[in-house]
Amino acid sequence: MQSREMALFIQDAVLLPNGRLEFRVALASELSLVASVLKGEYGLAMAALKSNSNLPCYRSVTECEIIDFHQLEDNSLSIVLEGKQRLKVLSAAKQRNGVWIARTIPCANWLHEPIVGEFEIISAALEQFYQVNPDLYGLYSHVHLEDATWVSQRWLEVLPMYNRDKLRLVEQPNCHKTMDFVLQLLKSHVDV
Repeated sequence: MQSREMALFIQDAVLLPNGRLEFRVALASELSLVASVLKGEYGLAMAALKSNSNLPCYRSVTECEIIDFHQLEDNSLSIVLEGKQRLKVLSAAKQRNGVWIARTIPCANWLHEPIVGEFEIISAALEQFYQVNPDLYGLYSHVHLEDATWVSQRWLEVLPMYNRDKLRLVEQPNCHKTMDFVLQLLKSHVDV
C-alpha cells in the first residue's frame, strides 16, 4: 500500500465517496489550497474538523475532486467537491501558507449493494429530503436511490450528528450499521 501526500480541505462536514458538497472558500489559506490543487501540486482530501487534537481533523478523510467552481458576489469562491476514495491520515503538517498537507493511505470503499425490504424507507426518505433541499439535489446529475451504500453515505453527509459519530459508522466494513441506524432514526420520528 503506497502512501500519498494530499492537501487537506478541513471543514465541519463529512464528504464520502460519490457524494457532492458545495463550499464557500474565502480564507487565504483555503484559496492557496485550491490553487495548489488546480495546479496539480497535490491531490485533495476533504477532512472533518476535529477540535482539541494534535491533528486538525479526524484520520478518516475522503479523496475528492473539484468538479465545479464560480466566483460569488462577495468575490469569494464557491467550489463543488465530489468524493472519490476513502483515505486514512498517517501524519500531517501545516505549511507556512496555512495549508495542511497529509501523508495518506487508501482504505476500502464500501461495495455497492441493493436496498431491499424495510430499508427501502431510507431511500424514499432521502428522496423526500432532496425535494425539500433542491440545492443539494441539484449537485447530482444522477442519484442512486437503489444503492444501499450510496443512500447511507448521503444520509451520513446530511444528518445533524457529531462528526465523530458519523466517522464511527464510516469506519465500518460496509453500510449495514449505517442503514440500521438511519432506519431506527426514521422509525423513532415517524410512524413507518
